[in-house]
Amino acid sequence: MYIFSLIKEDFLNVNIKNDPALHSTFELFFNYPGLWAMFFYRIANRFYKMGLRFIPRFISAIGLFLTTIDIHPAATIGRRVFIDHGVGVVIGETTIIGDDVLIYQQVTLGGVSTDKGKRHPTLENNVVIGAGAKVLGNILIGANSIVGANSVVIKDVPADSTAVGIPAHVLKRGYDKSPLSHDKIPDVNKEIFEYLIKRIEVLEEALPKTKQDAIKKKDFDLDELYDNFIHSMD
Repeated sequence: MYIFSLIKEDFLNVNIKNDPALHSTFELFFNYPGLWAMFFYRIANRFYKMGLRFIPRFISAIGLFLTTIDIHPAATIGRRVFIDHGVGVVIGETTIIGDDVLIYQQVTLGGVSTDKGKRHPTLENNVVIGAGAKVLGNILIGANSIVGANSVVIKDVPADSTAVGIPAHVLKRGYDKSPLSHDKIPDVNKEIFEYLIKRIEVLEEALPKTKQDAIKKKDFDLDELYDNFIHSMD
């Protein structure tokens, strides 16, 4: 597609139906830095493909100054990609992003190496990257997947999956078609602690009565050690 067709499609992609905060198309020109970041990227990327280097980086610098969104002009970004809110988003040089991807604020699509070659992530179609997430290295985020807010992804995520945590783990298969359903992502730390507590209860009930006194003594000593540690930080 021609560059202006891509830019037009980017702006038409945001409407009242998929963004309740939008009350009129006039607001697109003033309240959506993600759209303007994509505008500057499209132009800079076209110059970059022509073999130029300074001009596209200068255009990107203008876009960064105006939007606080840093997109390298060499990145490959598909159609109808929307950066919502957008503040603090960083998209590295060798990043590849498919179509209909949704990226929230403070997201980093970064590298973990200074080596030449592919060192940034690839996002397939219909991926959602939650606010504050860090997707690092030459990894693949499969189509229709969600990365939870503030997650740190350092390994591939299969298609139709949800990844959350630090480092991120795939928690379930099956994609909720609503890109805003972040409240349905489980709290992995809470679930692990609940499991450990229940497991301890099972073990305590399974102990012979003759050993419970010794266990209680060790439990008391452990509590005292923990209490001393906490008070040492006062």
